[in-house]
Amino acid sequence: MSIRSVIRGTGSVLPARTMRNQDFAGIVETSDEWIRQRTGIEARHIAGEGETTVSLAEGAARKALDAAGLTPADIDVIILATATPNNTFPASAVQVQHKLGITHGFAFDVHAVCSGFVYALTTADLYLKGGAAKRALVIGAETFSRILDWEDRSTCVLFGDGAGAVVLEAVPADEADAGAAQGIITSKLRSDGSHQGKLYVDGGPSTTGTVGKLRMEGREVFKHAVGMITDVIEDSFAAAGIGPDDVDWFVPHQANRRIIDASARKLGIAPEKVVITVNQHGNTSAASIPLALDAAVRDGRIKRGDLVLLEAMGGGFTWGAVLIRW
Repeated sequence: MSIRSVIRGTGSVLPARTMRNQDFAGIVETSDEWIRQRTGIEARHIAGEGETTVSLAEGAARKALDAAGLTPADIDVIILATATPNNTFPASAVQVQHKLGITHGFAFDVHAVCSGFVYALTTADLYLKGGAAKRALVIGAETFSRILDWEDRSTCVLFGDGAGAVVLEAVPADEADAGAAQGIITSKLRSDGSHQGKLYVDGGPSTTGTVGKLRMEGREVFKHAVGMITDVIEDSFAAAGIGPDDVDWFVPHQANRRIIDASARKLGIAPEKVVITVNQHGNTSAASIPLALDAAVRDGRIKRGDLVLLEAMGGGFTWGAVLIRW
């Protein structure tokens, strides 16, 4: 029996504290104009005392469940994409599972940095299509502010904290919206470890015994980003037998406005179809796509039947794309 993984609900949470570009005055030598011109970022949210990756993930999960009209008891698997877990172990997904009161099923983390949500969504889709679960809670949650070097102006202005989530349900193809082929249509994932030194954290349990700080060669990342992103999206189009004109909404990883704009232009996707939240959230790594997705669903842009394209690229390098019929 053919199965479709259909998104039933979305949710997101941002920390209470907003940090605008002007707030960096006195921290590093930069300006609102410098940040806007190079990144498109105006503000980001920073986790405060008591706010963690797990607490943000739990909040986003509960909102997604409410939107789906489901309860935690309906969930069989939780997959949490994060590069900033609460602990080295156990997995933050297990901690979210506990906070939601779930004692059945299974939960685990996925670590693919900014591509994490795309990787987690693809993994959940395979579990549902393989019959291992009926419903999945897929979360992207990060507290990147905790691994930033606040003296490095090239990185500390880029990142923010937050969490987003979706609820996926396995639906027999003949029961799904047959006319629109509702659900995840195709996913394409890639990685290339030869680029790991361009975007990384300079610590870890097995090397330095410390958490470490984020390091990035910004120009190198930018140079590779557009080509890698468009390549994997074109593969997705080919697999689905569609083209850029068929896409209703493009929800990219919110890393840099210039990368987003350049990718859309190269693909031939009209600017008015691109969902942009990087200006208000900054780069929230694995949380960026579900945050943007939830914003576009809740304000009514994304509607049932729309063809939605997701893409991301992150440290490793990892990158990927998912096509969804909403």
